[in-house]
Amino acid sequence: MEITSPIQEKIEQLNEKFAAINQKTETHLEGLLWSKPITYWDYIQTDALLNLQIQRTTLPDEMVFIMYHQVNELLFKMILWEVEQLCHNEAPTTPFFTERLMRISRYFDMLTTSFDIMGDGMEVEQYMKFRNTLTPASGFQSAQYRLIEFASTDLINLIDYRFRATIDRNTPYEHALEHLYWQAAGKDHKTGQKSYLLNAFEDKYKGEFLRWMEKYNTINIWQKFKQLPQESQQDAMLIKAMRHYDYTVNVTWVMGHLNAARKYIESQDGPQEATGGSDWKKYMHPKYQRRIFFPELWSEEELRTWGENV
Repeated sequence: MEITSPIQEKIEQLNEKFAAINQKTETHLEGLLWSKPITYWDYIQTDALLNLQIQRTTLPDEMVFIMYHQVNELLFKMILWEVEQLCHNEAPTTPFFTERLMRISRYFDMLTTSFDIMGDGMEVEQYMKFRNTLTPASGFQSAQYRLIEFASTDLINLIDYRFRATIDRNTPYEHALEHLYWQAAGKDHKTGQKSYLLNAFEDKYKGEFLRWMEKYNTINIWQKFKQLPQESQQDAMLIKAMRHYDYTVNVTWVMGHLNAARKYIESQDGPQEATGGSDWKKYMHPKYQRRIFFPELWSEEELRTWGENV
């Protein structure tokens, strides 16, 4: 084969690449002689992925439930991938900031519309049988979702509103963790004792949560927005993207989840608890928790009526 200019140029680029890491180009080229062509199933790891669905019952609709939640976790990972690129960019441009936010919002839009898979895709009778085998596990224990929250906003906006006046930037992270809004869903409201659901969750992830709380204290999405030039902070498209993300995560997606849960949990008479034992309505409904990532971008009326008209 004739060594044309484009091929010679590629060889020179390879030499530069491998020289930079003190490697020999000829060694890597020889390795290519014995490497296998890539296939779709090897690249995507299809076999491994399709062997991660392990049912606990013989009820076929449990498989829908498992796969749906695994898809959720994959989307959460995609969201975190974009969040980290944005938050660790020392000087993001306005278009970059806006585009990354819209990517993240589209993932949450997918999560929101996908609730029909559970809402309309499982028999209520089957769900009410297999859900008992899931106790005390709960979607409450999605660690990736908590990491998304920590990386999105100042920590004070995730604190239970009853304790916000007593917490500031000088509060130890461990103390702040004990007063996050979702703690109430895992505690006995009379005794304050933590449920097994919450204890197991914290035993697994508390260390990681504390590291993320500290890591994103000054580089979360809101802080990155405030570090932009004043002109960028007033950019209409960026503000629209910020508001869309905030509302999508904290109202639209939450209500999609709540409505799907309501269909099944309220299908039987009497008081119904989530599998983890939490007061799921008060934990999930935005008008109770009033989670707002970027409160400064909303009017007083919008803040006052947050989550009420859905």
